[in-house]
Amino acid sequence: MVDTNRITGAAKELGGKIQGAVGDLTGSNRNSVEGRAREVQGTAENLYGQAKDAVGDAADYAADAARDVGGRIRDTVDDVAGSDGREIKARARQAQDAAGDTYERAERSVRNAGREDYDYADDAYENGGRYLRQGGREVTHQVAEHPVAALLVAGLLGYGIGLLIHGRD
Repeated sequence: MVDTNRITGAAKELGGKIQGAVGDLTGSNRNSVEGRAREVQGTAENLYGQAKDAVGDAADYAADAARDVGGRIRDTVDDVAGSDGREIKARARQAQDAAGDTYERAERSVRNAGREDYDYADDAYENGGRYLRQGGREVTHQVAEHPVAALLVAGLLGYGIGLLIHGRD
């Protein structure tokens, strides 16, 4: 199942690209910077949703694998126990109980790890968004306060990127 963060992140990313392109076309530095910020925020939200999906898939895979192993052990124990006496059945039940306990511990560990990873990703997403907004406000402020310097920096960056792309012919 696709996480809603992936959908909203992709939408924000696309909206940011459009807003940035419109800002570039109209010469609006504010729209251009805000669009780029929205695009980065959308990318981060999309990645966050992908991480949540991956953790959930890993937990489900581990739980399925543990159930599969437990089922195979039970089947093998039942086959062996059916051919011999009570002692084999008692040992088989002990092995089955031990496998069940191991399965439950493994499932709890995977779920806890998933929850911890989810919380960590959630915190990282929130902090990233906050830093992105702060950086966007600061860039907007600096551009508004020093438009000529911002234009020179943008020109130098464009020139440098052009040199990197086309070489020094």
